[in-house]
Amino acid sequence: MFPIFSKGVRATAWAALLACGHAAAQTGSAPPTPASSAGAGPAPAAAASVTITGHYDNAVGTSDAASQGVIERALLASRPALRPGEVLEFVPGLIVTQHSGDGKANQYFLRGFNLDHGTDFATRINGMPVNMPTHGHGQGYTDLNFLLPELVQRIEYRKGPYFAGNGDFSSAGSADIVYLRRFDAPFGEVTLGEGGYRRGVAGTSFEIAPGLTLLGAAEAMGNDGPWTVPERLRKANGIVTLSGGTAANGWSASLMGYRAKWTATDQVPQRAIDAGAVNGRPFGRFDSLDPTTGGDTSRASASAEWRGDGVFGASGLAGRSKLSAYAIRYRLDLNSNFTYALERPVDGDQFKQTDKRSVYGLDALHALSHKLGGLEARSEFGASLRHDRIRVGLHDSVARVITTTVREDDVRETLAGIHGQTGVELGPRLRAILGLRADHVRSTVDALSLPANGGRASGTQVSPKLSLVFGPFGPSEKTEFFFNAGRGLHSNDARGTTASVDPRTGDPVDKVPPLVASRGVEVGARTEAIRGLQSSIALWKLDFDSELVYIGDAGATEASGASTRRGVEWNNRYVPLPWLLFDADLAWTHARFRNGDRIPNSIDRVASLAATVRELGPWSASLQLRYLGPGALVEDISVRSFSSTTLNLRLGYKVTSAVDLSLDVFNLLDRNVNDIQYFYESQLPGEAAPVADRHVHPAEPRAARVTVRMRF
Repeated sequence: MFPIFSKGVRATAWAALLACGHAAAQTGSAPPTPASSAGAGPAPAAAASVTITGHYDNAVGTSDAASQGVIERALLASRPALRPGEVLEFVPGLIVTQHSGDGKANQYFLRGFNLDHGTDFATRINGMPVNMPTHGHGQGYTDLNFLLPELVQRIEYRKGPYFAGNGDFSSAGSADIVYLRRFDAPFGEVTLGEGGYRRGVAGTSFEIAPGLTLLGAAEAMGNDGPWTVPERLRKANGIVTLSGGTAANGWSASLMGYRAKWTATDQVPQRAIDAGAVNGRPFGRFDSLDPTTGGDTSRASASAEWRGDGVFGASGLAGRSKLSAYAIRYRLDLNSNFTYALERPVDGDQFKQTDKRSVYGLDALHALSHKLGGLEARSEFGASLRHDRIRVGLHDSVARVITTTVREDDVRETLAGIHGQTGVELGPRLRAILGLRADHVRSTVDALSLPANGGRASGTQVSPKLSLVFGPFGPSEKTEFFFNAGRGLHSNDARGTTASVDPRTGDPVDKVPPLVASRGVEVGARTEAIRGLQSSIALWKLDFDSELVYIGDAGATEASGASTRRGVEWNNRYVPLPWLLFDADLAWTHARFRNGDRIPNSIDRVASLAATVRELGPWSASLQLRYLGPGALVEDISVRSFSSTTLNLRLGYKVTSAVDLSLDVFNLLDRNVNDIQYFYESQLPGEAAPVADRHVHPAEPRAARVTVRMRF
């Protein structure tokens, strides 16, 4: 059924299926899990706090910032997700969309950033980084389509550059998606939906020896969608994990494989939709101007992690340690066409971006409790090392066949970081966390097509961090206040750090720095003063020295000025009854370049409102409203994007103790809205000259999916 998949992916998928089909599969509960960092985390709360059972771990005394938190597995399972990457929408204020085929990385919006495909939001899955530096399509490219939602145990999120353990790409925020090491019971799941959607997933775990657990899961999926040219998304996915001991003192090793192939559904110009025709042919919102665009991608990985206590023995540094290592092999062949017939009227403007890389990495962390000047303290020390060996290219193409090579490069890029931080109990209601991080990047670019653009570059940045936590206060001691400040960074594409010539025009270009600094500050509060309600508010500001971005579509680096963003986030979780949960996340952002211009594609307001009914007899339900506000599409705000509001529904029914049935309805009100909007020049076939226009990727119309889940 899926002949496209490589040997490595097929091997992983077969191993997962064999594990799923093991006749001796045994049930078991997931072990207790501490935070993924062994770090200098918050002190225990001074008073009993409200617990939003099974959904959040965000109570008073559990974090170092108002905008930090944990999403638990039960909530992830209660709401529908149109795409795997939408699990990140559980992070308050984060919106996930798509401007092309569903095999491509999502678009992400957070804190006034159009994060493109991942720049400035660092994501890890199962202990491995997902962001790709010096990527063929965009710096920090974050493809989450290999994520298996059924395996997610929790999401640990942080916003802002205040945390010493977070380095490259984490200025706006970061998320660690932690996978299960065992299932409660073996399961099989089948989903069918409109637009040719079909998905099957199965998983099991069992003890193969005392204290040794094997987990396997596999997925196969296809989708055509509502598009006139069917998307024909086909993907397969698998994971096998062997683990021993507990999550606190134990180890695990995983093999993962993923492959996907699709036809793109790129954005289209609004003028073509309004006219209803292109070059004499009918044209609508779901039509395509180049039916040969699309892509093929794969990712295979091996990773291992060990956690334990007392690794330094009698040295006086006894504490908790974590060591991890990973190796990733990644491929992408992506064909796009955003300007249609602007540059090459006869053949069209399709271009191909390729990325082939091997990634190797190590992470080490040690945390310990101790005294500092007679005060209780907890410190952590960590180091990370990542090396990417990359072959990356940009080509002109016709129907996915290369006609001209714009540039092709071999890149060797190493990112290293060390950090330390100490949390000190300065008093019964005051805790301080001081941290320091140093990051270093070194790259070598062998410019195969244009030797003048080759060379070497390196950069280092030291980033101090400070957090103060005041509280708890109030009659019930259920309110605390936060102050956070820190310096962060993101790396630039290595090709831009050595380039001297524009690969298309031959004009001279300026080199860009390897690292770009950010500075952030935040004040916030969290309270549980009202029984059943967790509420937090954060006022924040983030400055960037320069928004320097490598434009993969053009093969050149484009520099923009320094920027400032500031905003307010207000997040609420309310449980008026044991079976009823309300969520309300609201965010407002003011984003400007230092000269006063608007930052294009920066969204002013986002909101998510949800009501969840949990196990009311055999029934459960969730209704979520998602709002993506307007924003400037050009610097002078003469063109703005339109807001988008959608409503998603999930209804669940427990048929028996082992069989669940659910119905997901996306865009319940069938709103005619857009996932993404841009403003730029393009030229359609038959047009005499380029036209500056709004280009949109429509949100999918109302669609229903039915899922049957069986436990064995």
